[in-house]
Parts: sequence; C-alpha cells; structure tokens
Amino acid sequence: MHDIALKIALVCAAGIGAQWLAWRLRLPAIVLLLIAGLLAGPGSGYLNPAADFGEIYRPLISLAVAIILFEGGLTLNFKEIRETSTTVRRIVLIGGPLVWVMTAASAHYIAQLSWTTASVLGAILVVTGPTVIMPMLRQAHLSARPASILRWEAIVNDPIGALFAVLAFETILILHGGHHAEELLLRVPIALLMAIGGGWGAARLIHWLFIRGQVAEYLKVPVLLSVVLLAYAVTNLALEEAGLLTVTVMGIALANTRIASLGEIRRFKETITILLVSGVFILLTASLTLGDIQSLDWRTILFVASLLFIIRPVAIFTATIGSGATWQERLLTGWIAPRGIVAVAVSGLFGATLLDIGVADGMRMVSVTFAVVIATIILHGFSLAPLAQLLGLKSAQKPGILIVGGSRWATSFAQKLQTLGIPTMIADTNWNRVSEARLANIPVHFGEVLSEEAHHSIDFNQFSTMIAARDNDAYNALVCTDFGPEFGRSHVFQIIQEDVKSHRHALNFTLGGRPLTKPGTSYWQLQALEIKGWTFQVTTLSDDFDFDAYMAHRDDKTIILLWVKPSGKVVFASTASGTPSAQDRVMCYAPEQRSTNGK
Repeated sequence: MHDIALKIALVCAAGIGAQWLAWRLRLPAIVLLLIAGLLAGPGSGYLNPAADFGEIYRPLISLAVAIILFEGGLTLNFKEIRETSTTVRRIVLIGGPLVWVMTAASAHYIAQLSWTTASVLGAILVVTGPTVIMPMLRQAHLSARPASILRWEAIVNDPIGALFAVLAFETILILHGGHHAEELLLRVPIALLMAIGGGWGAARLIHWLFIRGQVAEYLKVPVLLSVVLLAYAVTNLALEEAGLLTVTVMGIALANTRIASLGEIRRFKETITILLVSGVFILLTASLTLGDIQSLDWRTILFVASLLFIIRPVAIFTATIGSGATWQERLLTGWIAPRGIVAVAVSGLFGATLLDIGVADGMRMVSVTFAVVIATIILHGFSLAPLAQLLGLKSAQKPGILIVGGSRWATSFAQKLQTLGIPTMIADTNWNRVSEARLANIPVHFGEVLSEEAHHSIDFNQFSTMIAARDNDAYNALVCTDFGPEFGRSHVFQIIQEDVKSHRHALNFTLGGRPLTKPGTSYWQLQALEIKGWTFQVTTLSDDFDFDAYMAHRDDKTIILLWVKPSGKVVFASTASGTPSAQDRVMCYAPEQRSTNGK
C-alpha cells in the first residue's frame, strides 16, 4: 500500500515537474511527459499501471478523460466561433469520416492490420486531442482564427472519434455474434439522446441551481464535478464511451450561460485538468511494454507517414473547400493534428476487448496508436510555432502592454512604448478618454475590459502585461485581481492607491496588482506632473555610461518605470531585483531636460 502511495506521489511530482520544465525551456510539455512515462514504465520497469492499480486502472483513466473533456468544453464560447463555425463544422462532419475511412484502409494495407482492428483504429485516430493542442496553443501564440479552429476541432472531435470507435466496435461484436443488430440500432439513438439531451439538461440544472443560490459558493465546484462524473457514467450504461459526448455537451452548454462564478470554476477546473493530463499521460505511456515497442516495424512508420502527410491534409483540404478559410489556415490545420490521451485510452480499452473476442492483432492497435501519438507530439509540437510564423498566422511576436484607463498621461506613456516597439492598447469606457489616444494612432478598446464582450473583441494573447491606470483605486484593484490569474500576478500593475489614513480604508493585500512606480505615485499626482510638462524619456546604457552614471545625470525626482533588454524583454523597475545593464534601454518619467547623454 505504501509503495502504491509512493508511486502515485511520484507520478504527480514527475507530471508537474515536466510541466514546469517545459515552461522554463519553452518546450511542448507533452514531449517531456512522454519521456517521463517511458522512463518510469518500459525504461526502468518501476511503474506498471495495469498491475499496480488492478481493476480500477481503466475506470480511473476514463473518469479523468471525462473531466479533461468537460474542462475543454468549458472554454468554448459560441461567440468565439462565429467567424470559424463553417470551417469547424465541415472539418468535423466531412473531414472526420474521411479520416476514418482512409486511415482504416491505410492501417489494413500498409500496417497489415486485420480489417476488424483497422476499422476501430481508423475511428480512434479521428480525434485530435485537446490535451495536446491546448499546451501547444498556449506556447505558440497563434492569432485568433487558426487557434479557434484547432481548439474547437480538438474538443468536438474527441467524443465524436470515440463514438465512431464505439460504432465500429459494436458492429464487430454483431459480426462475431456478441450482439444483435436490433440491439445496436436501439442503443445508439438512446445513447445520443442521453448524451446530447442529458448533457444540455445537466448544464441547465447546474445553471438554475447556481443562479438561484441553491448551492453554497464553497460547494459549487464539488457539486459540478460530481454531476460531470455521474452524467458520464450513466450515459456509458447505454453505450460504452458515449459519456464523453455528454460531458463535452455539458461543458459547452455551461460555457455559454451567464453564471457569475463561472470564471472561478473554470480556473479551478483548469488546475485539476493540468494535474490529470500530466498524471494520466505518464500512466498511459508507462503502460507500454518493451514488446509493444519492439512490435513497431517499418510498416508502422509508413502508416504513420501516410496519416500525417496524405490522409490528414487531403481530408482537411477537401472538407474546407468554400468554407472561407484562407489557404494558410487550411495548410496549418491540415498539418497540425496531434493525438493524445483520449486516443491512447480508447485504443487500450478496445484493444483488450478485441483480443478477448478472438481478434489476434487487437493489442497491436495500442502500440500503433502510441506510435502516432509520439510522432505527432514531436513533429507537431516543435513545428507549430515556426510554421505559424512562416504562414503569418502568429500573433504579435513581442508581447505588448494593455493599459486600462485613458488619460493624457496614459496616451503619452503608450506613445513612448510604441517607439520602443512594444505593442500597446488603451481600454476605457469613457469615449473622451480614448479619443485622444485614437487620434495619436494608438489602438483602443472603447468598452468595459471586464465584460464578456471584451474577451472576444480583444486578443489578449498579444499582451503579456496589464496596467490599471484609472482614477478609481477600487476599480484598478478589481481589474488586477480579475486578470491576475490570466496574465500572472507578477504581470499586473496598477497606479497606487491614494494615501489612506487608517487601515479601515485600505484594500486587502491579496487584492490588486503590483505598484507601477517606486516610490508610489497616485493617478492625480501623475496627471499633475503631466500638466507641469514632465515627459517620458528613453536612454540606452553602455559600458561607459552605466546606470549609476545615468542616475547621476537625472533629476532627483525622476521616476524609473522600466527598461527593455536587448532581447525585447520588458523589466518593470518597481518589481525588479537588480538594475539595468549595458545595452538596456531605460524609460523614465521626469522633468524635461535640455540634454541627456545617450538620449
């Protein structure tokens, strides 16, 4: 028992460690998870999930996949898909069946699998795992349209691919005498009704309970998680793995409702999903044996090549004819189709069952699926960002700064940031406050940045930092608190509060963002300095003119705001642990000077 507890703890530690290392090294996280699983399983023999966890291994994997798909559906809002709905619909409805048929034929004629195994494998490989796509998109910084296409296809295709595999499998059982055709014809419509109707109904029930206060705030996430697992398990009683469609529908339905606490729920679910994706992928990879790896021959390599370079591109280009997608978007989508946890989990489930009913090569499907997963993770994971860059489908290379709150000071600040090559936008609900910035050719958002509409009209991927610069301290704190989890707590800044005379009027230290200036300067003080003629000034340091020499030439009241490294990285002075070095460009806010060395 203690050994099992240690193995579970090590799987969690290895999974999160791989995620952290991938973040630090800017590598696809799934590649490091794959390496960790291979080392823990076939590499060292320490981990054997099927033997270690016994009968609960497969159900636990299935429940984890259900939660992962639900969280993915929870990120899909219908407003986001307005421009790409036709493309996504055709990829799913036309491209999916084409991939199924062509993959099955390739698996039979090239990989030499029986038609029985090939038909199930073709259905399984329709999926383009969201567990792999999401980390890739997070690191690649694609522009909105191609990112939306890949994300929606991955989420919607996963349950559909699983259902295709179920239909193929049930048909095989009928041919082998395990089921009657009438039984399948009855179970499929019932399962679809339960999946679509049940998923939507469960979402509406949750919505009704939450908005009417029938569930305490601290119980909302546990209640939601319990309903997701129950809906998945109940639908599976009608048709195996149909519950995947149920939880996906439920997630999408909830994502398009107006629940005040949906943001907090989504963040918690994302945290759980990262843990599950990391752990489950390591377990699935560790379940491979040396025999499975050795069974992969040159025929398998040719099959994988046909899937990547022929089947997927042909299916996507055929399905998207006349869809409105550009040739660059079609080319990127035709190439990027990584498979992940759902494909491996479903292949393992059906492979073992096919072997039980007498299909000799049933378990070969598992090793072939892993070969596809490994190839797509490595090739697509490392090629997505460069290909998107080459096709012009990547968002701004240099992450910019979003300033919430328009004013003369904010406009001057944004203008100087633009001279440094830093993309900048000013957002405000007051037209008079953004009109001056608009006349200065600074991108603006006229509207409430906290609204749902802003999340669809502003491409937040192009910004790495947010500065709340309104004249209302409480509003600035609210903006920084709300966007803190999205940008990172160390990347949200605000104009400091006005001096408070007692703790009664002070905001809690857990609210708001980092102070923009050090020492702190309030909104009204900055506006007063702007009227006095203070300006933003940029100076490039050198070996002969270092930071100490720079400060010696400045006015004592000079406010150092930030400096830009030669790599383009922006360092804010109020939170920096050091000082600028040679070749750094320092921006300050200071009285106008007649001459400045290096200015």
